[in-house]
Amino acid sequence: MLKVEDLHTYYGRAHILAGVAFEATHGEVVVLLGRNGAGKSTTMKAIMGLVPSARGRILFQGTDITRKQPFEIARLGLGYVPEDRRIFAELTVEENLEVGRRPPNANAPAWTLEKLFALFPNLARMRDRPGGQMSGGEQQMLTIARTLMGNPAFLLLDEPSEGLAPVIIEQMAKTILDLKREGLTVLLSEQNLHFARAVADRALIIEKGCIRFTGTMAELMANDAVRTQYLSL
Repeated sequence: MLKVEDLHTYYGRAHILAGVAFEATHGEVVVLLGRNGAGKSTTMKAIMGLVPSARGRILFQGTDITRKQPFEIARLGLGYVPEDRRIFAELTVEENLEVGRRPPNANAPAWTLEKLFALFPNLARMRDRPGGQMSGGEQQMLTIARTLMGNPAFLLLDEPSEGLAPVIIEQMAKTILDLKREGLTVLLSEQNLHFARAVADRALIIEKGCIRFTGTMAELMANDAVRTQYLSL
């Protein structure tokens, strides 16, 4: 469904991604693991066209999206949930969701307000609350729900568990598994290995802009040397 080939990006003269390559197939959850500064968020932004690719190719459902604008990529069915959430603080929950509304996508689950409120019961109880009066975990759920209103076939989640309380992280894990059951393909970036283990089918490890490990979560958990080398603080 998504194929990244020999991806290189730069911030000024700094070489951030150096030949990143991986694939994600329909209906699976893939986690991109790595320490701070390893290149996780840059990979997400490059896929969405928010960071230009100096070299390489990104294919989504067979279409080359490497040089497309972010709005064009979104219209093809890629949804992006940024790490910094970017909700509209003055708008209510329901108004934030309406901002994200797009026509149904033939190749993706169709979402309505009521279906999203069933997925996120906390949001249903505060549909008239301004986004700025919500907790960090509630804002994270709102950001995901707003992205789903665009009816994406593929969801990019950048550090979804970052800074959240353990009980909210558990809810977030359940949500990702629910999305997988709906037929959504998910790529998430994470540092929380416990969270990743709960939701992901496959793992990628990125270090200094290069993919250092690709395998199932079971293979990663069985490889102490890889976890120690690339994930230990």
